[in-house]
Formats: sequence, structure tokens, C-alpha cells
Amino acid sequence: MTVDEVFALLDHIVGQQPADLRDRAILEFLYATGLRVGELVSLDLHDIDLAAGVVRVLGKGRKERMVPFGGKANEAVRAWLKVSQNRRDHAAEPEALFLNLRGGRLTDRSVRRILNRRILDAALFLKVSPHAIRHSFATHLLGAGADLRAIQELLGHASLSTTQRYTHVTPDSLMQVYDKAHPRAMRKKEPS
Repeated sequence: MTVDEVFALLDHIVGQQPADLRDRAILEFLYATGLRVGELVSLDLHDIDLAAGVVRVLGKGRKERMVPFGGKANEAVRAWLKVSQNRRDHAAEPEALFLNLRGGRLTDRSVRRILNRRILDAALFLKVSPHAIRHSFATHLLGAGADLRAIQELLGHASLSTTQRYTHVTPDSLMQVYDKAHPRAMRKKEPS
């Protein structure tokens, strides 16, 4: 997804109903952290530190990592937690960060359905999965100048080659890098 497509998706979820607040929190959090959907649905309340803006994630191979998240995701999660508080008293898994509307822990499939519904609601004619949001997270960070090694840590990849598969370079950004860095391609500034 492009940055504009992600923003259009996230900005379209404006309702104040519990499902709206939960869905916005889920999608904001996925984009802010680059988590795998399985990692997201396994999060418990004690895994997230809203004051510090970090989440403790148990990834593949039971490897633990700390992942920061920004203000928009923080606000969205806070709004969800506030509205879900009453529901947690009677929930089957009250410690789960994200609950379905009956009080159970969300599943991978539920998150996929939420994403598909919200894409349709936003009139984005895309066929994407939660994994595409993870890919967009990595690609957008790289495009903004983030270090590939830092992205590897955030994604929880053991190998840098795995991270490199997530990131692709657009022809425009490739041309900009080439024009800026290649000695024979550098343009001379015109005298003022």
C-alpha cells in the first residue's frame, strides 16, 4: 500500500462505536508497529506500555522484542481500552488487548475480515492482507531513510536477507539516489 492508501484507510474509520474504536486501534497499531497478525492477536494488556509508547512482542521462535509505536496508534489504543473496560469484566479473556465484541480474543481471521471490511468502507479497491500492512510499514520506513538494520529489529527478523525481501525501491526513489550520489550524474547548480 502507498502512504496515501494507508492514510485513506485509517482516516476513514471515524465512528465512536466500540467496533469502530477497536478496528481503528488494530489498524493503526499494525501500521505503527509492523507486527505480524499472529503477534497482534496474542498481545495482552500487560504487554503494552502506553506511557512509554512501546509494546513487548513475542515473535517467531518465542523471541522477545520491544517495538515502539507513535502517537496516533497510542491515541487509538487508549480510546479502545476506555470503551472496552466494561466489556472486560465479563470477557472470556479479559487480559487480551484486542477483544471481539462478545469478549473473546480476536483471531487472525477476524483481523483479516476487519481489514477487508474497512478497505471496502474506504472505497479503496485493493486486495490486501494484514501482512501487506507489515510490508507497507517496512517499505515506508525505508523510503523515509530508516536504516535497514533497524527495520530488521523492529520486524523481528533473524536474517537481514529476510528484511530485504520486504523492502523494494521505487524507480523514482532509485533515480533520486542515483542523481544525488553518482559523481557523473550530479547536476551542477546554476549560478544565481
